[in-house]
Order: sequence, then C-alpha cells, then structure tokens
Amino acid sequence: MSETGIQGGRLLVECLVNHGVRAAFGVPGESYLAVLDALHDVGSRLRLVVSRHEGGASFMAEAWGKLTGQPGICFVTRGPGATNAAIGVHTAMQNSTPMILFVGQVGREMRRREAFQEIDYPAFFGDIAKWVTEIDNPARIPEIVARAFAVATSGRPGPVVIALPQDMLRAPTTAAATQPGAIGHPAPDRAGLDAARAALRKAERPVLLVGGGGWSEAARADLNRFAERNRLPVAVVFRSQDLVDNASASYVGDAGVGMAPYLAGFLGDADLILAINIRFGESTTQGWRLFDVPRMAPMLVHAHESAREIGKIYQPDIALVTSPENLMHELAAGPALGDWQAWRDRGRKGFLDMRAAARQQGAVDMVEICAWLDRQLDNDAIITNGAGNFAIWPSKFITYTGGRRLLAPQSGAMGAGLPAAIAARLAAPGRQVLCFAGDGDFQMTMAEMGTAAQEGLQPIILLLNNGMYGTIRAHQERNYPGRVSGTEIRNPDYVAIARANGFHGERIERTADFAPAFARAAASTTGGLLEIVIDPEDITPFARLSDLRAAGVGG
Repeated sequence: MSETGIQGGRLLVECLVNHGVRAAFGVPGESYLAVLDALHDVGSRLRLVVSRHEGGASFMAEAWGKLTGQPGICFVTRGPGATNAAIGVHTAMQNSTPMILFVGQVGREMRRREAFQEIDYPAFFGDIAKWVTEIDNPARIPEIVARAFAVATSGRPGPVVIALPQDMLRAPTTAAATQPGAIGHPAPDRAGLDAARAALRKAERPVLLVGGGGWSEAARADLNRFAERNRLPVAVVFRSQDLVDNASASYVGDAGVGMAPYLAGFLGDADLILAINIRFGESTTQGWRLFDVPRMAPMLVHAHESAREIGKIYQPDIALVTSPENLMHELAAGPALGDWQAWRDRGRKGFLDMRAAARQQGAVDMVEICAWLDRQLDNDAIITNGAGNFAIWPSKFITYTGGRRLLAPQSGAMGAGLPAAIAARLAAPGRQVLCFAGDGDFQMTMAEMGTAAQEGLQPIILLLNNGMYGTIRAHQERNYPGRVSGTEIRNPDYVAIARANGFHGERIERTADFAPAFARAAASTTGGLLEIVIDPEDITPFARLSDLRAAGVGG
C-alpha cells in the first residue's frame, strides 16, 4: 500500500479474495470500472464470468451460492443493470441462498437528483433482500463486506445488495482488506430437544418435512441416518429433493407446486409434523389450506435457524432455534425413538405409484427417458432447471441419490436453468451437469449459451419443445377450454443456434433416438443441446390437453 493508500475498487477486490471468493458473475458497466480494473490484476484467484444479461449473471450467482454454501457474487451496473439482476435476488431470497449483489451507483455528489440511471436501492430491493446498503466511504469497505458475508450466510441464508458509488470506488483509502470472521450457528436447547423427542415417541403418524437453505453435507447425511434408523417418512418442500436420498424407503415425495394427491392426503393424516428449516410457503401448504392457520391439527415441532421464521404463519407446539446441521447431529447421534415402518411404507407406496402412473402417448416418452437417465447419470450429477411444466421431469422422475444435486428456483423464475448449469460447471468442474429446459423457459436466457462457450463451461441441455408456454396453457385449458390466447410459441431452429455457439446439437423426435444422442452429447468437449420434440397434447405426465379441456368451466 502506498502512502496515499489504494482505490476503493481495489480494496473491495482484495476483501473478496481474502474471503475466499473464487468466482464472480456479471456484466461490465462504467459505474464500477475501478473494480474491473482491480480484477485484471488478481488473475485466476478470482475469475470474472462475463454474462450476456444481468438476469443470467444473477441466476449464476444464486446457483453458486446454493451449490457451494458460500455467497454467490454478482457485479452489475447501475439502473438497468440492477433492475435486470433483481430476478436473481428474488430467487435467492425464496431459495434461502447466500448471495451478494454489488451494484454500481451514480457519484455521491449526484445523489437524489434522479441522475442518469439512478435508483434508490434500499427502496427497490428492500422487500426481496436480507440487507441493502450503500458504501459512501471507501474506508468502510472492509467492515461492510465482512458484514455482508455474515448476513448472507447466517440465520436464514439470503441475498445482500451493496451499492457502490462510482466516485467512492476511485477514492483512495489507507484501510486494510479484512479477513473473514467466524459465523455462529445455533444448537437446539436441551429442554426443547427433549420435548421434541418425547413428542415423536408418542406420535403414531409423524412426518419429517424438510427444506430451506444452509444444509451441509454432514446435515444431509445425518438426516438420512435419523430417518432410516427410525423408519420415518420424509417429505421435502418445493425443489428440495436433493436433501434426502430419494432411493431410501423413507423418501415419500415433494410437497411442491402440483403436489400429488397421495402426498397431500398423507400429510393431512399426520399427527405430528417435524418441520426442519422450512418456511411453510404457499406450495408446501397448498395455499395455506392443507393445514389450518394459525394452529394446524397435527402437533407441530418447528426447527429453524432463524427465530423470525418460527411462528410466522403456523404457531408451533415446540420451537427449536437451531441450524439443520446441529439439530440433525443431535437427532442422529441420539437414541432410536420408534419404528414407523407401516406408516412410512404407506407414503413410499404413494410415491412409487405416482411414478408408475405417469405416461406420455406421443412418439417421445419422457417416462422412459428419465428412467434411462436415472440408470446412466453419475451419482454426483448436478441437475438444473428453470420453470414450466417440463420441470416435473427433473423434480419427480430423477432420483436424487448419492451426491446428486438439484439447482432450481423456488421463485418459479423462468430461464434459471441454463445460467445455473454454467455456474455449476465452474463450481464443480469434474461433475456431470445436466440442464432441463422448456422452449419458453430456454428463450428467456438463451443468450447465455455465448457465455458458456466463451468461458468453456458448456453443460448438456435437454430442451423440451412443445411449442407453448405449457404451464399457462394448462391453466388456460382448465379455465377457458379451447380459447387459446397468448400461449403459443413459434420456435427458432434450436439445433442451429446450439451449433452456432459451438455446442453439439441434435433434434430428437423418437424415444429410441435419445440414448445414442445423449451419448454423443456427453462425449462432446463443447457441451450439447438435445432438442426433444414433445407432443403438444402431453401437457403433463398425468394429463393431456384434451383432459383439461374436458374439465374446464368455460366454452
């Protein structure tokens, strides 16, 4: 450090390096040129992945945070850059994912005059981030960066937004880069833990309902050991399938969007819900109708790392403020509490019967394709998806066993799958990464194929093409049958686009063509896109458009 110090932008980068940040995602902007200049000198220690759109960059940062447990870092410019990136912030909040978004800001002397691209970031991001702040003095960069990491990773993990006035980033400071501090995680109090164990012993039909962020590999392993030792049924909340071994007899399915009737009935018949790290969202509770609010009929034991999530909607009989890792360690290491095999097997049978009932009548059968994938995918494969009816396949018909992971948006954000897959390829370079996408979903962030090619981070993409916004069409046919409006899609030549971006590309129109095409895509050193043409009538694995029209109320 010189006698006059260093620029704020360089100090910020040094702080990130000291905190172990290996990658950042973003789109360059003039409002944070000083940061870009500092990144030039850190080389491979902190890699900047340059995206094609700020929404894609923020999706990448969110996926990095979910996969690694460390805050995903995103840099965007002021105004339009920040608004574009908001989709990833919202996704991180609903996924409970640690993330830090750094946003360029107008110069300090220009504030509150509606300067070019000026936004009041606390007002704009206030409801979708854990903390929003602005650094107005470069000497405070180490303090605020350290606090951002603590806020993003403690309690219920989530996104932090930090505004960076461009003149502050150029201003000198003699402050030194901070080192990372320890993050504390609460353990269950003895009285509460004893009460929870006693309640479980008395229960005849208990269900573990698990989800949320902040799960370590040790916590996942202890969850599986505890459930299997006691033959307890475990259901997961929306898009949290990778928390428990789906091949285990204890796994009974996902309480998510489009919850299967068997699981809704199973949860409704429970006499105790042990809710671990969940926030009782809309999909988990079928719009808060599955259980009465604020007191549900079954006994509720609610454990969460953040006290703010306990009692927010449902009032628990027993409350435990604890991290999932500390709770599961105590439960797995403790004595056996009972044997609920018959009750568990009822839930497991419902899950297996649901899978067996799925069908597709067109030339392409995704039931068969997913069964084949289940046999072929690596045990530590990473699956990603965005939003749409196509997401039923990776959520209900891929078995998350071994070390397989699912990166998907609980926010229902279309376009998340491809950016998430790119981030996964960077975070876990030796692992197989497979992205499921729909045609409408894929076009939201299709430009990120250029990012993948430029950065050498190409995944395998399964693009399910049915020529429509399928989820909305399903609702449309159910409520206004035969009156199609705004849900048709005229698609481009996806294979040509894939090849133009250096990917291996093929179009699949028959089930038998999938396995050899997937083998060729997997063998490609530049990733692959397989466009799978789906019969438009096959709106879900359980119903066709004609079924929904027949059930509609309009005409």
